[in-house]
Amino acid sequence: MDTRQTLRAHCARHLDTLRAEGRYRDFARLEKLADRFPVYRWHQPGAGPGEGREIVVWSSNDYLGMGSHPAVREAAAGAAALHGAGAGGTRNISGTSPLHTGLEAELADWHGKPAALLFGSGYMANQAALSTLLTALPGMEVFSDAMNHASMIDGMRRSGAKRHIWRHNDLAHLEELLRAADPASPKVIAFESVYSMEGDIAPLHDLCDLAQKYGAITYLDEVHAVGLYGPQGAGIAERDGASHRIDMIEGTLSKGIGVYGGYIAGETDWVDYIRSVAGGLIFTTALPPTVLAATLASIRQIRQDAPLRARMAGRAAALKAALDAAGLPRLPSESHIVPIPVPGADRCRAVARRLLEEHGLYVTPINYPTVPRGTERLRLCATPFHTDAMIADLVAALRAVLSVAEAA
Repeated sequence: MDTRQTLRAHCARHLDTLRAEGRYRDFARLEKLADRFPVYRWHQPGAGPGEGREIVVWSSNDYLGMGSHPAVREAAAGAAALHGAGAGGTRNISGTSPLHTGLEAELADWHGKPAALLFGSGYMANQAALSTLLTALPGMEVFSDAMNHASMIDGMRRSGAKRHIWRHNDLAHLEELLRAADPASPKVIAFESVYSMEGDIAPLHDLCDLAQKYGAITYLDEVHAVGLYGPQGAGIAERDGASHRIDMIEGTLSKGIGVYGGYIAGETDWVDYIRSVAGGLIFTTALPPTVLAATLASIRQIRQDAPLRARMAGRAAALKAALDAAGLPRLPSESHIVPIPVPGADRCRAVARRLLEEHGLYVTPINYPTVPRGTERLRLCATPFHTDAMIADLVAALRAVLSVAEAA
């Protein structure tokens, strides 16, 4: 067998299938303009150096625009000047600095936990923490919300633990599964606070009640909530007064905080155990000083900037109201995430393409396998910096493009 030729043919066939199903991923080249967020410069295919068109981005995960905040940019520049660009190694090979330990202390305090641990990304945090936690005791079983993120699922699968999937936010189904499980088996209930494709929010206290009733550990993914909710922006658990009932919180530094990386926060021994045995931490180069300094500056700004969070909530409400007034469909989001249903992978991608090419608006099309087939959607996120005029332009463009798509 010619392995090279066989692999090349396999990849080509698979790519052809993805294109035929409307699932082939094109990455738009978007140049972020820090002083003009959420305005970006789109570099169209074939454009030369320095060429591009200014557009408005409606799908950024930099929910508060903190990636462009002057204090955050200044902290990154200062750290580069003082410490250089890279960490110099893994955490155990010259890669741990006072910036690392300082940021972990800040994160632990933010979430009201004794300890926190940094990872290279939110994906890595979930994968490493769950795969390690679920192998700590023999016979571990994990109960997972059906809409949990791929990184959580990856960590669960890697652990080999028995996995029970409960219907999204269906507490009766979760309890049915818990009741049927072996009472002697150690259990983890894993869920998110804000679900990024639906925009809905988990009932944290009800989940904690079930965990207490059946002796389970609670593991909460707050990646789409940290920075955005609660008196200090620590997330839905803080907002709902549930932080003390959550055993382990996982978060990201790349969305509401606007920088890069991931983390967990929880009991000291649990966090130390994961730090000591998780390959995803031990064998990965540490986060660089620029990222750490920028993140610390961002979190400290967020913790005392309730008006910024209020502006984001106000912009999200204004976007929803404008969509409703125009008769445009949207899923019943409880959060800042506003999904617009556009069933059909080809149709969803075509709508997003027309919004970009004809109206200068970038909106991410969400297709299978991120969401089930037939539930494709556009995912909108209003930041504190999206104006009324931007909202009006988006609504007008959606009405024009969706009406044409319907007619087709």
